[in-house]
Amino acid sequence: MSLDEVKAKLLASYEADGGINHLDGTNLPSQESVDALARDLMHLLFPGYFSAIGTKRSDLPAWVDRMLHQVDTRLAAELEKCLRFAKRPEPENQARTAATALLSQLPELRRLLQTDVTAAYHGDPAALSVEEIILAYPCVLVIALQRVAHILYNEKVPLLPRMLTEYAHERTGTDIHPGAKIGPSFFIDHCTGVVIGETATIGAHVKLYQGVTLGAKSFVTDDQGHPVKGVRRHPTLEDNVIVYPGATILGGDTVIGKDSVVGGNVWVMQSMPPNSIAYYQGDQASIIRPRKKKEELLAEFADWVI
Repeated sequence: MSLDEVKAKLLASYEADGGINHLDGTNLPSQESVDALARDLMHLLFPGYFSAIGTKRSDLPAWVDRMLHQVDTRLAAELEKCLRFAKRPEPENQARTAATALLSQLPELRRLLQTDVTAAYHGDPAALSVEEIILAYPCVLVIALQRVAHILYNEKVPLLPRMLTEYAHERTGTDIHPGAKIGPSFFIDHCTGVVIGETATIGAHVKLYQGVTLGAKSFVTDDQGHPVKGVRRHPTLEDNVIVYPGATILGGDTVIGKDSVVGGNVWVMQSMPPNSIAYYQGDQASIIRPRKKKEELLAEFADWVI
């Protein structure tokens, strides 16, 4: 088939299969520009870490001024595209408001991210320095951009929040929806294959391992059988919860109580009381029981000791 024939068939397909075209519509946000925005935001949040040339403290005011203007210009432009797509009134003014709202929260975001980095450093005995965490641990990128995207999500901005989190997703294999509410000192060890849904809520000092899913048990549907948007579908993890590799926790009414542990490869669709543990035993379904101290467990098995 010649290129002219391919061209003709493609043009015909654009007419026949128009559902995946975006022609004569609003200008959508640029993937290249959003990726650059994500990189620039990481520079602002972690100055001196991702540059080819070291950043001196004496140069910091001028550097921050340049980076802020660069991010502000790009952010406002992409936000305006998103708001025009959503047919919002006065998209230019709304874009300016949303951009200012995000940039004004960067100092607070840095405070939160410091708790996340500290949690990673103390949560992994293999970590030798904070510098190693920031430079080499994928959870830093994932959590930082999710926290940024969550601010835009709360501002009701379409498209851009998901594009920012997808930048991290494609680089790490971890997918955290911008809508998820995440407390301080959050750590995802290995940070591969983790999925956290839109309406999930995560408390403080929570630690997840690879392959964990915080997902939906089922969907509420309308009269046409389509999923209803905005309904709570994903679980809540309270403070100090640990979830081991491959665990799946489902349902908007599922609450994992504080100080609890979910074992590896466990499937949980019911709430767990505080200070409990879920695990598999043989071929049985997942077992949930109170956590016990080491001394209590040793006492239980004392008769086994020869």
